[in-house]
Amino acid sequence: MSNNRAAPGAARLHLADGVPLLRPDEQVFEAMLDGWRNQQLARNLALSTINGREREVRAFAAHADAFPWNWSSALADEWFGDLRSVHGCGRSTLRGYQEAVRLFCDYTTDPAYEWAAECERRFGTHPIQVCHEWNTAVHMQECEAEAPKRAFTRDELQTFFDHADDQVERVRGRGRKGWLPAFRDAMLFKTAYAFGLCRNETRMLDTADFGRNPEGAEFGEFGVCYVRHGKAKKGSPPKRRSVLTVWEWSAEILDQWTSEVRPAMRHADGPALWPSERGRRVGLQRLDSRFAAYRDDLGLDPVLDFHSLRRSYVTHLIEDGMDPLFVQQQAGHDHASTTSIYTCVSSDFRTRTLRRALDAIIEAALKPARSAR
Repeated sequence: MSNNRAAPGAARLHLADGVPLLRPDEQVFEAMLDGWRNQQLARNLALSTINGREREVRAFAAHADAFPWNWSSALADEWFGDLRSVHGCGRSTLRGYQEAVRLFCDYTTDPAYEWAAECERRFGTHPIQVCHEWNTAVHMQECEAEAPKRAFTRDELQTFFDHADDQVERVRGRGRKGWLPAFRDAMLFKTAYAFGLCRNETRMLDTADFGRNPEGAEFGEFGVCYVRHGKAKKGSPPKRRSVLTVWEWSAEILDQWTSEVRPAMRHADGPALWPSERGRRVGLQRLDSRFAAYRDDLGLDPVLDFHSLRRSYVTHLIEDGMDPLFVQQQAGHDHASTTSIYTCVSSDFRTRTLRRALDAIIEAALKPARSAR
């Protein structure tokens, strides 16, 4: 390979040929990480993904107390076992660490990047792949949420929303300024449920992300929610979708928020639908802490989290008899199987569904007998 056609993360682009290094071990390792970063940037991966993988590779190097050209599968096995047994990492977290190390080893052992030859020349050894099918977890199913994760029941959801409204009145009744953030959070939680949104999708909404639905004039300016920050696939921009309004109350609360309450917020001049009292947009940590506080105040099941609002949306639409394909499209799922994972219908709904099916079968069986009479 010529110098003009060197790969983005090639050794020759990150190490000066013939120049002695003061700390060769450390400097070569850092050059490897720099090259790997460039390789991932060339693949259009998100900076958050790249930074996370680099942290995980550094963590393995620190645990192994060795540089990549001295890594072994035994060192990897020891670290993975430590992550599970000592640190209690979940399945998806462990697989994320394994994936980062595997990809880094793929990069350093690829002849196109010449790191193996460079390490052989400098250290008399070279990197190898330390992650194999027999010491790494496999992603076998679409959803890896812990089994207890579920949707709200309708009573739990109503209790949660009522409590959020009560906090606004409580703070406002004391004459404190905090009623505006409390009102914002109450509206935000209701909006997340009303449109089946993920946490970041909700947080990143702008005031311009709503429009009219010609077939739903009763919803006014809030007939459609245009989601611009859906979960992205690797190397792709955020996934977009439009979600149609299905409940009239959701348009009413959004109209109240945007026209009456939001203008009083400190950063109401910005585009964000949910401005913060300290910044242009509310933070994810704030959403998590407020949600957990309300849930714990009510003594609700601790397995309920912000994503349970999205699970509840899907579940309740199915229970209300909405077409499954419509629900799938509203949630932005590529496959019906993904929507089914989110659906946590109640036992009462299943009983009623079974009863209707049995009644239909009995009715069909009795028809010939009635006709004969």
